[in-house]
Amino acid sequence: MPELVVTALLAPSRLSLKLLRAFMWSLVFSVALVAAAVYGCIAFTHVLCRPRRGCCGRRRSASPACLSDPSLGEHGFLNLKSSGLRLHYVSAGQGNGPLMLFLHGFPENWFSWRYQLREFQSRFHVVAVDLRGYGPSDAPRDVDCYTVDLLLVDIKDVILGLGYSKCVLVAHDWGALLAWHFSIYYPSLVERMVVVSGAPMSVYQDYSLHHISQFFRSHYMFLFQLPWLPEKLLSMSDFQILKTTLTHHKTGIPRLTPNELEAFLYNFSQPGGLIGPLNYYRNLFRNFPLEPQELATPTLLLWGEKDTYLEQGLVEAISSRFVPGRLEAHILPGMGHWIPQSNPQEMHQYMWVFLQDLLD
Repeated sequence: MPELVVTALLAPSRLSLKLLRAFMWSLVFSVALVAAAVYGCIAFTHVLCRPRRGCCGRRRSASPACLSDPSLGEHGFLNLKSSGLRLHYVSAGQGNGPLMLFLHGFPENWFSWRYQLREFQSRFHVVAVDLRGYGPSDAPRDVDCYTVDLLLVDIKDVILGLGYSKCVLVAHDWGALLAWHFSIYYPSLVERMVVVSGAPMSVYQDYSLHHISQFFRSHYMFLFQLPWLPEKLLSMSDFQILKTTLTHHKTGIPRLTPNELEAFLYNFSQPGGLIGPLNYYRNLFRNFPLEPQELATPTLLLWGEKDTYLEQGLVEAISSRFVPGRLEAHILPGMGHWIPQSNPQEMHQYMWVFLQDLLD
């Protein structure tokens, strides 16, 4: 068929897609402006209630001692083959078994896996990485440096750079989103997955279009689409919005000590420390609409019954995309979004059973 004819036949579909994306972006930025107004009021209220903290975040001059806890492992840096970026990681148990690679979420870093690093280093080589833009890892400022495709290549380079051909991938929140996509595009590198509180973007997209309540739970994502303003609002009153997110008595991480809170705030308080992490969100809608994808990697999915940010219905939506027999899903009663830190013992029990045959 002549190319001109093919182009003419495809023209209506391409135009419809462009119009859909234009409508989507206009909707996203409209909601983003509303979210900015709401978060702006919250941020300025914090400033008025705590005037001594001022309108900016205080830069921390020294990292908290818990980030250097030797029981968690040794610190190192890995130069990535594809991008040339340098990523920071913490490693323990080398030589004790398969590679277990941990991917954190926002607003976290490698330290969010402290309980799992201690628990599994006796039988696995455990590695918790600071994703690009986080902690001491390299942090390009350009939004285009944080597309999902580039982040997946980072994970591939980490696995191969550590000298392995496959791994057990354990992921939470943003790390979970990356892990789902990594298992689709690099299935040979993932032997098993443990996913906590996170859905594939295509599943999240379809579910949210049919459940408007999920959009309300994810309102912060729309704020993060805007340039520079989210960084400013999150840092006001010495990062009070982030502090509240992590320590709220109902929705935060239970029993988080002041020192542990500082372990997360330390790097965010450095100049430009929030730019990279928020650039992840600024790429979320880049490829809308996404096509449904089949999931096949053997996966343990853990979900908190009281997750503030993600509805339980997403678990069933994820299950519908799976090859039968490959997914083991559990909704954990009374638990929230931060399971690796709030309920590590329960998480570990499920993980040991799920991974036992790899160790026999």
